[in-house]
Amino acid sequence: MAGALILIDDKHVPLSRILWVADVPHFCGGEDCTVEGRYEVRIEADDSLFCTREERDVTIEAIEEWHHRD
Repeated sequence: MAGALILIDDKHVPLSRILWVADVPHFCGGEDCTVEGRYEVRIEADDSLFCTREERDVTIEAIEEWHHRD
């Protein structure tokens, strides 16, 4: 059973704070962009974290499991 927190990048994030998770990797084309190819996880207060595909998949699974808890 999923807990109340998920590890994204190096941060323990409360599942209840996640608004959405990107289905496709970030691409802006900016030369100075450091998150190209990573997946955006939007959290409250207009803040985002970026993660690998594996981290994204684990995050989605944790949210689904947390949502379906009795």
